[in-house]
Amino acid sequence: MKQTLYIIFLSLTAAVGGFLFGYDTAVISGTIGQVSRQFDLDAMAQGWYVGCALVGSILGVVLAGRLSDLMGRKKVMLLSALLFAVSALGCALTQHFDVLVLYRIIGGAGIGMVSIVSPMYISEVAPSKYRGSLVALYQLAITVGFLGAYLVNYQLLKWSASADFSENSFLNLVIQQEVWRGMLGMELVPAMLFLLILFAIPESPRWLVINEQHAAAESVFNKLYGIPDLAEKKIKEVTEQAAKTTATHWGLLKNPKILKPVLYGMAIAILGQFMGVNAVLYYGPGIFEQSGLSDGDALYYQVMVGLVNVLTTVLALLIIDRVGRKQLVYFGVSGMVISLLMISFYFSFGESLGWTSFVLLVLFLVYIFCTAISISAVIFVLLSEMYPNKIRGLAMSIAGFSLWVGTYLVGQLTPWFLENLGPSGTFLFFAVMCLPYMYIIWKKIPETAGKSLEDIAAYWLGNGNDK
Repeated sequence: MKQTLYIIFLSLTAAVGGFLFGYDTAVISGTIGQVSRQFDLDAMAQGWYVGCALVGSILGVVLAGRLSDLMGRKKVMLLSALLFAVSALGCALTQHFDVLVLYRIIGGAGIGMVSIVSPMYISEVAPSKYRGSLVALYQLAITVGFLGAYLVNYQLLKWSASADFSENSFLNLVIQQEVWRGMLGMELVPAMLFLLILFAIPESPRWLVINEQHAAAESVFNKLYGIPDLAEKKIKEVTEQAAKTTATHWGLLKNPKILKPVLYGMAIAILGQFMGVNAVLYYGPGIFEQSGLSDGDALYYQVMVGLVNVLTTVLALLIIDRVGRKQLVYFGVSGMVISLLMISFYFSFGESLGWTSFVLLVLFLVYIFCTAISISAVIFVLLSEMYPNKIRGLAMSIAGFSLWVGTYLVGQLTPWFLENLGPSGTFLFFAVMCLPYMYIIWKKIPETAGKSLEDIAAYWLGNGNDK
């Protein structure tokens, strides 16, 4: 019991990075209209304001994997916490749009780093039996971060309209006159919390073994499992697996057995972004406004989206190790296709049929339910467990790079899609993009539930040597 609580503590600590990921990603949705009006942004500049953080995320993932292999998982999480804190403070105080973009890029780098290292850390400390659920805590934390951002946006907007902060010039600026500053700046609180609690966790034991710090690794494994013989067995397994991957990091990619899962990871990472979820999370209030809602009502509907996202992720967390990764994808992506087609239909024919904005909300909630229980819950679990220990950091960086390139493109292009294809054409496009994703999961990715990281690596490597 003591060991289980300790593992949960480590997983929850790393998962705070997911909360920051979610908050930083979703908070933008409540500020787009205000920032666009204040700085007179056109559609492309608006897309850049949303997408600039994703450029930072791409930079973050490019660095995160290699840094985590060189420095350790814990130190990279500490670096990401600092980047989040600097970004939040800078966004709250800046007076220029270009400087605001710079601070959003810095925060984006934090997102990119933590999106690689936090789930990787959890997968490396978690027992095989519960690894899916524990890594899914990271995704749950992301959705809680989304919901937290929506609630903060909603509450600050409410205060800006009703409260009087005229006696305090700072609060008057960041909550009343330019409330978007308060929305972005509130991230400083969880960023500092993350920074402090990271000092209470050890380095990943598998990273310690790979870097020949066996005594330290044995100490951590003993805390995780409480059985000295099991700690020695784990060290032996990791050492033997590492011996099969003796090439340099980039040299390992010359081995088709390793390149194959890396390419599959890249494919599901980038395709997942073109299935619409981030368009809903970033531009949901604007899409709701196009259905006739006011700013306040649109943000309230977005809170409902965030709440369903959280509750569904809790359900996914409870069943992912029992049902399996692939079954969740089959069920959820099928529902995504249907709901996306219905949303497209709503924007084409809903008004003539007398459908209200409440119908749109229901369709969005069904879509979010299907997304949260499938691709959102599964992606970081799969990416954190499907690679050999020695290359995990680099492989996750490559997959993460693809994920954030896709996310950037969706963030940058969605305003253009909405303007030129209309909401109906945009959501029809997202529905079509679900099909290749489903095919890859069905035909190319093995079920990983219940298998050790070393067993999963052995599946890809077979009995061969990659030298």
